[in-house]
Amino acid sequence: MDPGIAHYLRLADLLEGSEAEPEGCPVTIEQLSDFLYCTPRNVKFILRKMEERGLIAWRPGRGRGNRSRLQLLKSREDVLEGSLDQLLAKGRMKEAAELIGQITEEVHLRERLWRRLSSEMGFRSEANVSAEQDVLRMMRNRRLEKLEPGFLFTAFEAYLLSQICSTLVVYNGQRNGFEPGLAHTWESAEDDRIWTFYLRKGVKFHHGRTFFARDVAFTIERLRDMGSPAFCHYEDIEEIREEGDYTVSFRLRRPNRFFLHLVACFHLVIVPHDADFARKPVGTGPFRIAHLDEDILSLTAFDTYYGMRPLLDRVDIWFLPDQHTHTRFYNLPGDEEKADAGDLLADGLYGSSVDYPALGCRYLLFNMRREDIQRSRELREAIALLYHPQGLIRELGGNRYLPAASFLPWKSRAFVLPEESPERVRELLRLAGYRGEPVSVGFKNKQSELEEIAWLKRRSEAVGLRLEPVPLPAHLPEEAILETDMLLSEEVLEDDWQWGLLNFYRGGGNHFSLLIDDEGSGLLEELFRDFCQKEEGARIAVLDAAEELARENRWLAYGCHVNKKAQLSDGLLGLSPGAFGFMDLSKLWVKRSSSRT
Repeated sequence: MDPGIAHYLRLADLLEGSEAEPEGCPVTIEQLSDFLYCTPRNVKFILRKMEERGLIAWRPGRGRGNRSRLQLLKSREDVLEGSLDQLLAKGRMKEAAELIGQITEEVHLRERLWRRLSSEMGFRSEANVSAEQDVLRMMRNRRLEKLEPGFLFTAFEAYLLSQICSTLVVYNGQRNGFEPGLAHTWESAEDDRIWTFYLRKGVKFHHGRTFFARDVAFTIERLRDMGSPAFCHYEDIEEIREEGDYTVSFRLRRPNRFFLHLVACFHLVIVPHDADFARKPVGTGPFRIAHLDEDILSLTAFDTYYGMRPLLDRVDIWFLPDQHTHTRFYNLPGDEEKADAGDLLADGLYGSSVDYPALGCRYLLFNMRREDIQRSRELREAIALLYHPQGLIRELGGNRYLPAASFLPWKSRAFVLPEESPERVRELLRLAGYRGEPVSVGFKNKQSELEEIAWLKRRSEAVGLRLEPVPLPAHLPEEAILETDMLLSEEVLEDDWQWGLLNFYRGGGNHFSLLIDDEGSGLLEELFRDFCQKEEGARIAVLDAAEELARENRWLAYGCHVNKKAQLSDGLLGLSPGAFGFMDLSKLWVKRSSSRT
């Protein structure tokens, strides 16, 4: 925060409740020195600067017994709003969000300033030398993780990669089939032991070079050389053969009827062999990275994209403090004026609302590597009954729409959940030998998880279970997770849910693989041994068996399936589902009207 504004706000706190006098409140330099944590000499310097900015009137006392007088010339709200406007005019979005975050008691002011900040998001037109530019600004309530396909375990970053990079083929969830990507066609031979892909010609990477078969081979080699846990899916590749610049063949050690799923996943986005992808991701996708730091990711349309050029020219994504909302807002300038001053998310502000019932759910994951009492099957069962999906929906509601008994909503609907029973929970705690020991649960410090943890803690206390919440850093370090007895988590699956579940149970590098014990890992390894050699029906049976194994051993406790909601302004069109339930940025466009010129 601007030091001058910070000093002003401290003075406002000091004078709050003082009886207003026409000539200002009586104060001494010594009082101000103590309150501003500086020397008397610096107090005079600070006061002079605040006078120059028109924030205060300062009248030094003259002679013995005459006290100085301090008068605030602007209200606290005016100063905060003016400071916010200055930050927004300079594009300092993160500092603007931090300023708002310091307002804790003045709820209506905080909401009004959040709305002012939100108005800087959404669509806007910017002048350009050659043509008008359509720009979309978005906010995310966390930091950006590394966009590294070899070590990628979060849905939003995988979604961003789908906008920056391309895969050889693309999975179409509505058709349950595959479509051309960087390969225009493909074929298999020798009972699916050889897969050949015929590549598009003239495709350009963002750094200007043409895409060739060498880049496909390099992408696989890169996963292997960097020790990516995702390489376990490609260990059956015996040889990659480049047959000219536009044909590449994979020779496998054994048949693989799941191979198209593997080459369509985000781990195998094609990267150029002659660029430092770790420093700045370069791909062939519809958007290229124009700027990337800890505060902002700026994407610009790639004019020579091999598909349809995006209709938006630029997308700026700001990574700011938590706004405590599950909803994604895509608004146009002027929309914020329609909202009532006291209602941050006013009804009727947006032209349409779209729900995304994302595949996956929120769940508790038990740490099977700890030797604490939670290794008891009965204790885990007791906690699962406390974390009851129907109770979550009934008492918390929100974006929770379906009790989960599987990661897949259509399978959850087929299950009959046990009744909520405090008596049964107490009996299980007795059988577990529980004697009041603390049971720790790790969670990310965001609103959706805070409310579930508080809810679970209240229910636990009611039956004598001592639950100890442990807030974890946003990036969830392994060492911190391993110190907890269980973890509140959420899994969002790709449209290709067969690949998503395989990657969850056998991909490595995720929280499940971190917390499952060697015995459980061995059971899953045996179950999935010939997974890729099976036909689709047999593969689905294996995935069902894996979920049943997790339920039987109570490795996790399912919570609820959740909706991802998007609110759209009337003028923002082209809604098309992208990866992980996010909107496909490359298809969004703006319908202009005279009121938006």
